[in-house]
Amino acid sequence: MDLRQMKYFLALAQELHFGRAAQRLHMAQPPLTRQIRGLEEELGAELFLRTPKGVELTAAGQALLDEVPNILSLAQRASERTRLAGQGLIGRLDVGIFGSGVLDVIPRLLADFHRERPAVRLELHNMTKAQQLQALRERRITVGFNRLVQAEHGLGVQVVLREPLVVGLPETHPLCTQAHVSLRDLSGEPMILYPNAPLPGLAQEVATAFAREGARLEVAQEVEDVLTCVALVASGFGCCITTQSAMSLRLPGVAYRPLRSRHLHDIALCCLYRTDDSSPVLAAFLRVVQSFAARQGARAA
Repeated sequence: MDLRQMKYFLALAQELHFGRAAQRLHMAQPPLTRQIRGLEEELGAELFLRTPKGVELTAAGQALLDEVPNILSLAQRASERTRLAGQGLIGRLDVGIFGSGVLDVIPRLLADFHRERPAVRLELHNMTKAQQLQALRERRITVGFNRLVQAEHGLGVQVVLREPLVVGLPETHPLCTQAHVSLRDLSGEPMILYPNAPLPGLAQEVATAFAREGARLEVAQEVEDVLTCVALVASGFGCCITTQSAMSLRLPGVAYRPLRSRHLHDIALCCLYRTDDSSPVLAAFLRVVQSFAARQGARAA
């Protein structure tokens, strides 16, 4: 029994007349009669009693009528969901995020995508860079967001934007009187670095820039995330170099000044994904990312 036969049966069961049912189905009556007879033979039960006025359902026919509308509804739902999934309009997107990335750009990107495809479920996973890369390889997340990611086989890297770097200072620090702060200004000053992770990150970029510009890096603390870093700056433990988006934390006791450096100006935020992932949801999300990146590039220009 296929879906077409079920539709024929349902039309006849509701109209109780071959002529009206055939008209409703936009077909001639003889083919409908043959289809119903074939269905009865396949099921081994008489479904209709023929009467001078039309037909009546048998007990077997009534039993089938109790099931067919639900089956057709489920088939229609499955067909519709398959179509929507093929267009990336439903499904699930597992996103790897990290501390400072959620302060500005990533929420805006996710909001853009959600407005475009509200039926796609977004699942966020807070992960380090190493955890994101491993989760991508194991297909536990669809995309990740991070910085300073080295290219590897099978990994796509889309730059979302390049974010300016700033210097975070205790608000009573003498350098707060300056419009800009250079690495030479920070030479010998106690510095809070983050993240203290094995993979290359902002901490390593800062250390390299200090060395290249002949400034002495005095590390007071190494911490895991931007919030801890800025909180320590607010408490007077030292200064830090962080992204412009960290200013949105608005912790009292911290002042920010633009960083002046020959070698350290900004840092790229990237979207990471598997190049062999053919998911329509991923393709739709990457289009949103690319559009966002193009707008940011136009503004910077």
